[in-house]
Amino acid sequence: MKTAPTPIAAPPALNTQLLQLCKAGGDVLRLQVLRVLSRDAYSVQELCHILDCRQSGMSHHLKTLTTAGLITKRREGNSLFYRRTYTSSHPSLCELHDALLSSADLMSLSPEQQTRLEQVYVERADRSRAFFAEYAGEFGEQQEQMVAYGVYGQSCLELLRSSQPAGGKLAVEIGPGEGAFLAELSPHYDNVVAVDNADAMLTRASAFINQQALNNVSFILGDSRNPDLQENAADCVISNMVLHHVPSPADIFKDAARLLKPGGLFCVTDLCRHDQSWAREACGDLWLGFEPDDLTEWAQANGLQDGPAAYLAQLNGFRVQVRQFVKPDHLYSHTTLSTHQPRSV
Repeated sequence: MKTAPTPIAAPPALNTQLLQLCKAGGDVLRLQVLRVLSRDAYSVQELCHILDCRQSGMSHHLKTLTTAGLITKRREGNSLFYRRTYTSSHPSLCELHDALLSSADLMSLSPEQQTRLEQVYVERADRSRAFFAEYAGEFGEQQEQMVAYGVYGQSCLELLRSSQPAGGKLAVEIGPGEGAFLAELSPHYDNVVAVDNADAMLTRASAFINQQALNNVSFILGDSRNPDLQENAADCVISNMVLHHVPSPADIFKDAARLLKPGGLFCVTDLCRHDQSWAREACGDLWLGFEPDDLTEWAQANGLQDGPAAYLAQLNGFRVQVRQFVKPDHLYSHTTLSTHQPRSV
């Protein structure tokens, strides 16, 4: 007579993590937190404002979600920001982990919550615009304290020339600064469009291009969602040292994917994660750099594939990532990470 096999007991740590995941998903407010975190990172104060919750209660819910491994926190200056964790620490629980995040994305925010969410982005953008309006003339000098354009600009250009040697019809640069990289794009693309939401910086870039007598460069005052930017048309989209200034870095990837034609390139240069908080006041930074995995997740969430990359170490402690992402030639599949969910529902 055969005896039934003895069930293999799950490790205690796995049991604990399973219970923590189930507990984290058993509260409406915690699911709403996951829903809000579907695209970006937020501070405790911002989450309290969006979801109309007292800070003591929000801190309790964030601790539960962090313990369950669904979110993670990191310091940005004097504030802690929370964002989703996309990989479970236990491979056996990956399906449950992903299911919780995907289920949270199905929730709809109330009109009041959606309005308060948009207020957070407006306030972030206003802070960034105010800085550039006041310090546009000094920004280049401040930026040089972290990393010189001559270092990252050349690396970005070399990667672009290697991947797209023939140039193309259209290049778009988001946040062109004082216009130096526009001059590199102009000889190789029929048309170059520069878009910036800071009027003072766009004026400086325009003056530089006029000095260079480049007649195929045009300027748009606005952000990467501007309706004057044609979808599926750009051979390349450039974002050099911009992500750490924008309210929603993830949205830049979403917009770049929309603007690129199939086979087009998204070229990104930005700081790696650092702890030099002086950059927030001196350079108007909203974010203290990014982990390389952050950029990879945002790219994959919008159907972009990893391309060539370079990492530049600076003597002042900053490290720069020069990345390239490719929009595939095949039709984009909507089976992406949950970060692809739109902010408005």
